[in-house]
Amino acid sequence: MSLADSLEGLKGFDINDLDFNNAGSWPFLIKVIVFVLVFVLVIGGSYYFLVQDQYEQLDRVEIEESELRTEYEKKAFKAANLDAYRKQMAEMEASFGALLKQLPTDTEVPGLLEDITNTGVGSGLEIKAIDLQAEKKREFYVELPIKIELQGTYHDLASFVSGVAGLPRIVTLHDLSIEPPKTSNGEVLNMSIVAKTYRYKSGG
Repeated sequence: MSLADSLEGLKGFDINDLDFNNAGSWPFLIKVIVFVLVFVLVIGGSYYFLVQDQYEQLDRVEIEESELRTEYEKKAFKAANLDAYRKQMAEMEASFGALLKQLPTDTEVPGLLEDITNTGVGSGLEIKAIDLQAEKKREFYVELPIKIELQGTYHDLASFVSGVAGLPRIVTLHDLSIEPPKTSNGEVLNMSIVAKTYRYKSGG
């Protein structure tokens, strides 16, 4: 049947005349149109219910693959540099141990006080007072303040500060105050200073 014949058969045709129970008698062109519509609906429904879900699942798998690849690359990098990390950790532990050795224990504090006194005397200063203050507990260490009062020339005071900084134990100096005494020949000065040393607080 030609296209012209099909079009000729549609003349005077009313869609309301279609009988779905007698589809075999429909004009050829109507059959083709209905077939195409049904085909499109089936393909569209299949895509919506089947293919689209597969695409969404594929997207999820691709994202998961990308995350796993990134995680693998990170772990591979760490594994490749494991020896370097271990060496660095050993160096850090050695440095930490060396620093801990510079912190006095309870039994070494009297010796530290003696070292400070000897440094003052060796600098030509007169030791007015050396008082161990109350400990101050911090998160990882204990702070041991020592209040020191000395008298001497500016040069001697500077020599003392330099000497304390050079002690084998960690000592920091704070709250420095220098003023001339009430009776002075113009060269002698009074110095008040707080020296702080530290003790590692093990076991929390």
